[in-house]
Amino acid sequence: MALVVYLKPASILDIGVGFGKYGVLCREYLELWDGRGNYSEFLRRIDGVEAFKDYITPLHKFVYNRLYDEDAINIIDKIDIAYDLVLLIDVLEHFNKEQGNSLLSKVIRNNKGAIISTPKKVSDQKEAFNNKYEIHKSQWTKDELSAHGESFFLSDPVSHIVYLSNNKDQVASLRTEFLMRKVKQIPAMDFFIRTLKRLTAKYKRLIGG
Repeated sequence: MALVVYLKPASILDIGVGFGKYGVLCREYLELWDGRGNYSEFLRRIDGVEAFKDYITPLHKFVYNRLYDEDAINIIDKIDIAYDLVLLIDVLEHFNKEQGNSLLSKVIRNNKGAIISTPKKVSDQKEAFNNKYEIHKSQWTKDELSAHGESFFLSDPVSHIVYLSNNKDQVASLRTEFLMRKVKQIPAMDFFIRTLKRLTAKYKRLIGG
C-alpha cells in the first residue's frame, strides 16, 4: 500500500479481487485520506476482475466502479481502458507459466504500471471454497518477473513484491524514494550521516580541498 499511495493512481484495475481487501484499502488510503474530508464522494476509478462469481458481495459493488466476472485471461483483451495501476496480488501463482506470462505482457503493455505480489515458495493448494481458480499452478522467480519491464522490488521474506512498468524514469524515482525511506528507518543513521559529512569536511580542510 505504500507503493500505491506514492503512485497516487487515478485509475486502478484489481485483478483477482477475492474478498475485496485491496479495493477497500485503495479507497481508504487514496480517497478518505487525501485531505478532502469527504466520506462518500469517490474521485478515482477502481475496477475489479473476479472470475468466481460467488465471491461477489454488496461490499464489492460499493467499492468497485465496475466488476468483470470473467477469467482474467479472457477479459484482459476486452478491456479498452489504460489504467494508471494494475494490481495482481497473490494471483499470478494461480495461472500456469504460459498464461501468466501472457497476462503480464498485456498488462504492462497496455497500462502505466503494475504491482505484483506472488509467494516465493508456493504451497500445494487445491480448490478452496469450491473455487477451481484457487488452485496453485506456478512459482515465479525475480528474473521471470523483471523480464516483463523495468522493475522495482520491495524486500519481503515471504513474497516477491514488484512494481513493473515501461517507464524507466518512474521506476528510478520509486527506487530512490524507497531507498531514502529505508535510510531514515535505520537506527542512528542520521547521526552516522552527520558524522560522515563532518569527517569529510575535516578531511578536505586537511588536504586543502
